[in-house]
Amino acid sequence: MTQTTDFLAPARLGRLALPNHLVMAPLTRNRAEPDGTPTPLMVTHYAQRASAGLIVAEGSTPNAVGQTYPDITAIHTDRHTAGWRQVTDAVRAAGGRMFLQLQHGGRVSHPATTGLTPVAPSPVPLPETIFTPGGHRTAVEPREMTADDIRATVADFAAAARRAVDAGFEGVEVHSANGMLLHQFLADNTNRRTDAYGGSVERRTRFAAEVTEAVADAIGADRVGIRISPASTVNGVLEDDTDGLYAALLARLKGLDLAYLHLVRSAPDTGWYRRIRADWPGILIGNPDLTDLSTEGVTRAARDMLAAGADLVALGRPFLANPDLVERLRLGAPLNPVRDRYFMYVGGVDGYNDYPALGELPAQPSSDSMVALDGPRVA
Repeated sequence: MTQTTDFLAPARLGRLALPNHLVMAPLTRNRAEPDGTPTPLMVTHYAQRASAGLIVAEGSTPNAVGQTYPDITAIHTDRHTAGWRQVTDAVRAAGGRMFLQLQHGGRVSHPATTGLTPVAPSPVPLPETIFTPGGHRTAVEPREMTADDIRATVADFAAAARRAVDAGFEGVEVHSANGMLLHQFLADNTNRRTDAYGGSVERRTRFAAEVTEAVADAIGADRVGIRISPASTVNGVLEDDTDGLYAALLARLKGLDLAYLHLVRSAPDTGWYRRIRADWPGILIGNPDLTDLSTEGVTRAARDMLAAGADLVALGRPFLANPDLVERLRLGAPLNPVRDRYFMYVGGVDGYNDYPALGELPAQPSSDSMVALDGPRVA
């Protein structure tokens, strides 16, 4: 457990020496090629933010059916691996360190995007529209995963982790949060199975645990983190037994000696946060739910997170809008405002690589930038 509230002080994450306690959270930005290969825009974007203690790159799919939205990244072909290598090389040259988040969307997908019927623990469709290359469409009913599907998906995660290491990442983060596939197995409203993967909390945690165990076996547990979002209702998931659910998951995972546990929107005053911190023996990354994006607000939230027992602090929007966030916080300088219009479903530099560093003039949106399409702007 951390012994400081100085988030600018050096830190450690297993074998990694970090220059500070700040983690750039994984942020879906839809700037990849249609096949999921990272682009030169992404090379620039991550290199600009290499002063973070650690960068966790955006969720990348371990197989084709796991793709959520158009133009998100993937890590299941040689081309994907080579594209990510360009990113990690640039970040390392700038002094940074990176993990890659592995994300399977499950029912958060659409045949118009992938050409495939989504898969999920049970045939329960997403209760909202989903963005596709043709705009927002009604979600389709996913196909219930068979035992063979489950085994194959676990293997796909392990293979993706090996590719991530080959691509130059220091490790990977298993995404078991925000209503994605692993979270769909955890939540009782999306998991209606009656086999060994459904019913009791121990059975509903089995898939997430097996994925994490397989990834740890593939690349070493010290290279593996897992992200969870207790009590989150993002993408229509509902948990009626959050405390018991995550107690069961952690009971299975904490013996693995993972690199870290990453809690989404981990407000220190919630009971489940305090219980998880007390129960988790390793590194905990806290992700404060920021309502004040000023220098003072971010500074206060980071210090409060460390004071509540987090070892590292993950920030999303502040890193999104400030390529030199660490320096701005060090100096107490003002932060750039976040331009919500450019969160997702918008291509190009605007709202991505054109946020100015200190001393630079604000960039003007390019005349040929794509118009933001209607829909959620969640990064």
